Amino acid sequence: MVLKDYQEVALHYLWRINKGASSRDVWMQVNEDLDGKRTISRASIINFLNAMVDESVLNYTEITGKGGHRRIYSAAYDEAGFKQYVAKVVMNNLLRDFPDETRKVLSEVK
Repeated sequence: MVLKDYQEVALHYLWRINKGASSRDVWMQVNEDLDGKRTISRASIINFLNAMVDESVLNYTEITGKGGHRRIYSAAYDEAGFKQYVAKVVMNNLLRDFPDETRKVLSEVK
């Protein structure tokens, strides 16, 4: 509902390893996990990882190595925490943008 399939695979990888990974590591693992169904570009992975940093879903540290600086990404939330974060953001946005309609629907939810 919220993420594209490869984005979900990328997050699952970071949760699974429970440590940091470079965009290259994430990119290689995502393409491996997709089992050749399709190939995701490294740019798509980098853009997604950086967007998740901007949303505070991922953290990063910067390291220097051969070829210059690179980011090592790690999850700010576990899977359950991420789901709660998404639910909270969606609900806050709905209440901000459609307050009356959202409250009406919430009162009808059992």
